Formats: sequence, structure tokens, C-alpha cells
Amino acid sequence: MTQRTGIYPGTFDPITKGHLHIMKRASKLVDKLIVSVAGNDKKNPLFTQSERVELVKADIEGLNIANNCEIEVQSFNKLLMDYARDVGAVSVFRGLRAVSDFDYEFQMTGMNLHLAPEIETVFLMAADQWQFVSSSFVKEIYALDGDVSRFVTANTLKALDGKKK
Repeated sequence: MTQRTGIYPGTFDPITKGHLHIMKRASKLVDKLIVSVAGNDKKNPLFTQSERVELVKADIEGLNIANNCEIEVQSFNKLLMDYARDVGAVSVFRGLRAVSDFDYEFQMTGMNLHLAPEIETVFLMAADQWQFVSSSFVKEIYALDGDVSRFVTANTLKALDGKKK
């Protein structure tokens, strides 16, 4: 039987409990899930790419995966569809929170379909408690001394504390 590999790409700056929820759900659909941390310096990330990789690795250690899906964390700095082909992915998982996410993702999926028609994009709706959570909001709230402990793990909260000036 062929192993089905999927990727869940993102900047994860920082990783949130919403991201972890999507990973857990995506892992039910593939044999191997590669959480792919994008470089994307255009987004002016708070954490370096290697710091984000380490945060994701630490946060998925406690993730309860029911179907024994193998989860791996990698960084990438190339066109998503080229990267997906390189790792043998048959699917790309994307989390959706709101209509605004859908509009952007719809456009990106159309382009990706032209670049790699053999790779399916799978949208997973965020659970109710995570629909409003984004890494950008977490960073903004935290920068203004707000409590983000409900949205990130203790490990990520500690890393945010390390970035406080």
C-alpha cells in the first residue's frame, strides 16, 4: 500500500492551538503529515524560521494522534507546489476561519491547481473556539500585554516572553 503524505504549510509565527487542532484533524486523513514552516520574510516574522520549527516540534510532542499518523516538521523556502512534489505530498491542508480566509485561499488554490494538478488542496474549517485566533492577533494582543495563554501552549507562551523587550 502506498503511503499518503500530506503537508500543512504555514508561517506559524507563532503556532497557536488552532494550528494544532487543524494538524490533529489533518492527521486523520493521511499516513504522514509534514508540518511545513515557510520562511516568508515578507511577513516580518517575530520568530526566525528555525525558532518556529523548534516551537512547532515542541508543541506537537503532546499532540494525541489517534491513527498513528507520522508527523514531521520541516522548513521550506520555495514555491509551495514544488516543495509538495519534492516531499511526495498528495495533499495540502489549509485551515479556514472566515470568509476572508476563503477568498485568499480560493485564489491560491486555483493557481496551485494549474501548477500541480496532481496535488489536492483540502480545506478544514476551524473549530468554533479557534475561528477568531490568528498568529497576528496573538502577537498584537501579547505586545499590548494582553493574556494569550488560551490561544497558545505554555511552551509558545514562554517563547513569546523571551521576545518581550
